[in-house]
Amino acid sequence: MTALNDAQARTDVLNRLRRAEGQIRGIHRMVEEGESCLKIGQQFAAVRKALDSTYLRMTVCFMEQEFQKRMQPDELQKTELDGMLKDMETLLARLG
Repeated sequence: MTALNDAQARTDVLNRLRRAEGQIRGIHRMVEEGESCLKIGQQFAAVRKALDSTYLRMTVCFMEQEFQKRMQPDELQKTELDGMLKDMETLLARLG
């Protein structure tokens, strides 16, 4: 099974998760303090979007690792692979 081996990608995913965790703590506080449902709902939507974005980032990183492992690309192929993965990330982001 593939693990997220790229240190920079792992750091990015962890930072995104920490931000989402902070947003969830904020929602928890808002509920305790009796904030309006509309404001709480807006925060829920923001957290969902942040988690979806994090999932997408992690998925693309896994794909990149697997492609690189199997293809052993030279520099030109690596550039083309990076472009393809960026395009895939853009397309996947529009699915949600």
